Amino acid sequence: MPPWCKRLRRAGGRKERSASISPGAERWHRGGAGNELRAAVLGANDGLVSNFCLIMGVAGAGVEPRLVLLTGLAGLIAGASSMALGEWLSVTNARELARSQIAKEREEIEQTPEAEQKELALIFQAKGLSRADAQRVAAALMRDKQAALDTLAREELGIDPAEMGGDPWTAAGFSFALFTVGAIFPVLPFLLTTGTAAVVSSIGVSALALGAIGVVTSLFNGRGPWFSAARQMVIGCAAAGVTYGVGALLGVSLS
Repeated sequence: MPPWCKRLRRAGGRKERSASISPGAERWHRGGAGNELRAAVLGANDGLVSNFCLIMGVAGAGVEPRLVLLTGLAGLIAGASSMALGEWLSVTNARELARSQIAKEREEIEQTPEAEQKELALIFQAKGLSRADAQRVAAALMRDKQAALDTLAREELGIDPAEMGGDPWTAAGFSFALFTVGAIFPVLPFLLTTGTAAVVSSIGVSALALGAIGVVTSLFNGRGPWFSAARQMVIGCAAAGVTYGVGALLGVSLS
């Protein structure tokens, strides 16, 4: 193995060890899994709070229970569809931007290979190689333009060519499902009972679901589970109370 390869491996090994020891040694550090959990919890919270407020607003107006149920189901489907569409557009736009940036990088490799080789050398110098070794590694990479493009995409653009931001349909499906999971809780009591009992049960079920979401958020917000649960319940129920009051005022004025 050439000496510069050994030095590159040692430099990479030092970085990998430091990356694996520092975050892993302390449990309070959160990585990619924490981001995915945060997105999932917030998606369910959006569905729960928005539909809870919608149902309370309609219930406050004093409409028939079957209309409250219909409104809740319509809000669930509309909200989940909107969230799914938004996620699909977001991921699709991100993928299109990534493709455009990689295409420009490929064009630069073809048109100005010397400049791109210098960029690669600077990247390897930043990783710990000497200037001479970095230049040799960059020159070797430039003999394989696809390998050079992959390296520049990851190191310069921050894009993983294998992932390209994920699959938009998968993201849309998860977004739809998570919103639905949250939005179904305020609706459930109206499927089983009617009148004041349904309203009270919806508030109770929704409050418990808000508390559960608050407990989960404590895993990534650094606060205690009881505090997070109480805060989530207070804010969510307060928002629903406002919409209930607005609905009651509008119901009186319209009648």
